[in-house]
Amino acid sequence: MKIALDPYMLRKVPLLDLPRTVADLGYQYIELSPRDDFLPFFLHPRADNATVAAFRKALAEAEVEVASVLPLYRWSGPDEDERQAAVRYWKRAIEITVDLGVTVMNSEFNGRPALAAESEAQFWRSMEELLPIFEREGVRLVLEPHPDDFIEDGIAGVNLVRGINSDLVTFLYCAPHTFHQGGNLAEIMRHAGPLLTQVHMADSFDFRGSSGLRYIVNPPGSTARVHQHLDIGQGEVNWDLFFGTLKEIGFDGIATVCVFAWEERAADSARVNLTKINSYF
Repeated sequence: MKIALDPYMLRKVPLLDLPRTVADLGYQYIELSPRDDFLPFFLHPRADNATVAAFRKALAEAEVEVASVLPLYRWSGPDEDERQAAVRYWKRAIEITVDLGVTVMNSEFNGRPALAAESEAQFWRSMEELLPIFEREGVRLVLEPHPDDFIEDGIAGVNLVRGINSDLVTFLYCAPHTFHQGGNLAEIMRHAGPLLTQVHMADSFDFRGSSGLRYIVNPPGSTARVHQHLDIGQGEVNWDLFFGTLKEIGFDGIATVCVFAWEERAADSARVNLTKINSYF
């Protein structure tokens, strides 16, 4: 089991200081999420070979490892030019991951729910080009359905991952997306079984509550997706069921704290959540 921290709330910490900062918070592992000076959201990576080498040295000195690298690109978007650009960005991100000595990458399906069939077709085009690279480099790809992706439902997400039919492509269950995935947390985890190799841990409220009126978004009919990434215990995710199901299925993968709601108390949030998680495990 690797308990990692997504350091997005610490993204203003200089890159080479990040490993020591994470270590001081009590973590041994990082899930390296997008940051403007390394792997930005939806753009080509900014890190050159010297930056990668310096970051790897800083990790070793702090005795911290990158458990997984998380890039986000529009590789399933209906716009073909954007898709081709995303594939180029993925190729460089894979190179950087290999140079860091990391063997796991995780990401989202992306695409558009209103154009689900078209987005899935684009996803398969991208996978046809990228999957041989993941397999050649021995890098695991862990995928999750995300609110506003072309697949949002958890069971459907597991089924798509299974359909890729590669030992190096597995499933990530994201707890703060529980209610957008269908709300059936344990059913999704059990359905994934050994495909479940990574989880994200943060809390969220059930947007479906109060007859769908918990969050009122104007104008009526808006397709906005509302969810939070709160400290564990601040929302409505059933954490006894979450950790109990992980134990039931024998989960032994990467478990990442991915709280984004409290930048003003980022360090305290990281420590509090680590204590809670350790008490469960």
